[in-house]
Amino acid sequence: MKRAEVHRAITIVERLGIALVYPIDNKAEPRSLWSELYPGTRMEWSWDADADPRVAEVWHLRERLARSNDVAYAKWFRGRATFFALPVFHALLGRLAAAGDVFAGLPPEALAILDLLRERSPLSTKELRALADLRGKEHEALFNRVMKALWTRLLVVGTGEVEDGAFPSLAVGATELLFEDVVNAARLGVPASAAAELDAVLARSPAYARELDRALAEISTDTPKKRAPGKGSPGRSRPAKKRITRRDPRDVPFSEPSPSEVFGEDR
Repeated sequence: MKRAEVHRAITIVERLGIALVYPIDNKAEPRSLWSELYPGTRMEWSWDADADPRVAEVWHLRERLARSNDVAYAKWFRGRATFFALPVFHALLGRLAAAGDVFAGLPPEALAILDLLRERSPLSTKELRALADLRGKEHEALFNRVMKALWTRLLVVGTGEVEDGAFPSLAVGATELLFEDVVNAARLGVPASAAAELDAVLARSPAYARELDRALAEISTDTPKKRAPGKGSPGRSRPAKKRITRRDPRDVPFSEPSPSEVFGEDR
């Protein structure tokens, strides 16, 4: 894929602020890379021999774009592949942090996965399943739930893919490592220009505003209330983390992901 195509996609994301990869039910809003690259063209989600080749091309473009770090990538909006312009991402992180403790209320498995990613980022979803002892069908729902919690609060980001089986796995990293400068800046404050850019995006796309409101409400609800002096010990800044056994990924017998695991959950 030519660098010019990646640059064009970055320009689209920076203009929109937030962009999905594919449209939802071919609706005009929220805007997507597909709708910008092929305006007025209906997208058929198909991967057989008669499928529109542009569907796969956009999928591969998504991988290159996520790996560039010129924009941020997360399964944020309704669990869908979502790109952010960096100023908007900065403002989102600042708004989430201002709502309360972004780690409060997370499942212990989510904190364990975050610990793994703090030690080494990125890791493929297959590696994460194995290292967190969440492999197999019996743990699939739990793994998806804890990853959704991390995506929703933008604690993790996607950054390309890893060829580690019959199908490539999404590479996931801790946001505080892969976008360290943005995270550190967000902790200190958000420039007025970035805040205004986010507000403009939310005004244009109320669906994004509702998604953010849900995340903010969750953080606000889960954040322990500070106790008055002399009335007991203050709440911890983070929930206790589940201890897990570290293993060399080369020693783990990975199970192969299904096509739906690769494609279906990352649309």
